Amino acid sequence: MRRVAVVGIGQSKFGELWEKSFRDIVIEAGIEALEDANISGEEIEAIYVGNMSGGRYLAQEHIGALIADYSGLAELGIPSVRVEAADASGGVAFREAYLAVASGLYDIVIAAGAEKVTDVGAELAVDIMSSSADREWEYFVGATLPALYALIARVHMKEFGTKEEDMALVSVKNHKNAVKNPKAQFRREITVEDVLRSPYIAEPIKVLDSAPISDGAAVVILASEEIAKKLTDTPVYVSAVTQASDYLSLQSRKDLTSFRAAKMAAKKAYKLAKIEAKDVDVAEVHDSFTIAEIIAYEDLGFCEKGEGAKMIREGETEVGGRIPVNVSGGLKACGHATGATGVRQIVDLVRILRDGIADAETGLALNLGGTGATAVVSILRR
Repeated sequence: MRRVAVVGIGQSKFGELWEKSFRDIVIEAGIEALEDANISGEEIEAIYVGNMSGGRYLAQEHIGALIADYSGLAELGIPSVRVEAADASGGVAFREAYLAVASGLYDIVIAAGAEKVTDVGAELAVDIMSSSADREWEYFVGATLPALYALIARVHMKEFGTKEEDMALVSVKNHKNAVKNPKAQFRREITVEDVLRSPYIAEPIKVLDSAPISDGAAVVILASEEIAKKLTDTPVYVSAVTQASDYLSLQSRKDLTSFRAAKMAAKKAYKLAKIEAKDVDVAEVHDSFTIAEIIAYEDLGFCEKGEGAKMIREGETEVGGRIPVNVSGGLKACGHATGATGVRQIVDLVRILRDGIADAETGLALNLGGTGATAVVSILRR
């Protein structure tokens, strides 16, 4: 396998983008990435697009061809493939793009992610998001996505003493980080009291424990090492991108206090990158609900099992802490454009590594689908 580097990044703002269409935000992110890489569209050989549910949000299928068309690349006849894995669609698209270059099939490709969700009402949006869990065995009997994460939170609280205040600290940290992110949806600080006073949506999960469902697009351009060295003096290399799966429904899992797929993907990624968890300098993890970030600390090996809450209490994952997590603001405050989130995490990691924030040299991204039935772990180095 060849070495692969990220040579270009681009992202639309995340949020409620009423004035922009799906096509607008994809083109915006794509142009920014091409300009960042200093290449033209004619040099792109393939496109991999993460999109969770264009068919239901937009009544538009055939997303791969649509993006090739509106990005001006249809004339070239290059392959453009839509990838779907619920919230992990972007992470899987990035993995497919990486493999295409690492294998030698292509030299320069795009990994993109995009979702436009605010054109449908809240009831339909909840229905679509809940389709990422087991529709027959969970959603049809009332278990929405927040309800399933509430079950996970309750078990973690019972087993390890995690408190609602601990989950609130995750939200407070990520909102604080998002203030400095011009692409973030919520650029305002909140307090623990704000979180604790917000209404329950599925006890113990409250409104401010939950990421929004956002519009947004993100694009990264990947190139072989040989090409990357010609394009930029600051390539960020991809050391590993791994994916694992787990049972779709919670009832089939042995342990609700961890995401087994995340643990398996992380173990493989550390082995491929030839590092250990202690070598990770910065991380972007999936915090669709705040309990997910606390469990991520444990699943990724940043702390021992059951000590995730202790990490957030002691400030170890804040900027300036031992392992800054979600410097972008995470899904919670940057926003969660489901199909785009996995690629957006890579965009932010590359930006952090290029800028040398917190002297970081090695970054990790964890992207989950639904309640963790799909997990993608990516490790990048500058």
